[in-house]
Amino acid sequence: MNPVNYLYLAALLFTIGAAGVLIRRNAIVVFMCVELMLNACNLAFVTFSRMHGNLDGQIIAFFTMVVAAAEVVVGLAIIVSVFRSRHSASVDDASLMKL
Repeated sequence: MNPVNYLYLAALLFTIGAAGVLIRRNAIVVFMCVELMLNACNLAFVTFSRMHGNLDGQIIAFFTMVVAAAEVVVGLAIIVSVFRSRHSASVDDASLMKL
């Protein structure tokens, strides 16, 4: 399979994720779309790494996965705390948490 096809797939996944972040109001869906965008970037990194014959893109993708795992822990904790206090997972309600 041609590596350019993987780049097209990465661009499509990133576009779907960006559209989900901009359009949706549910915090969980927005969070999943951000993860989709990170996975699209990882696919592009690995594809470019494969095209150039080095491991730099794969190492960057690994570190991106580590950061994404930490983001999941922190993001879900914030979403759960917002849901417990507001009984809603809407992004609009999260802006009301200012003191």
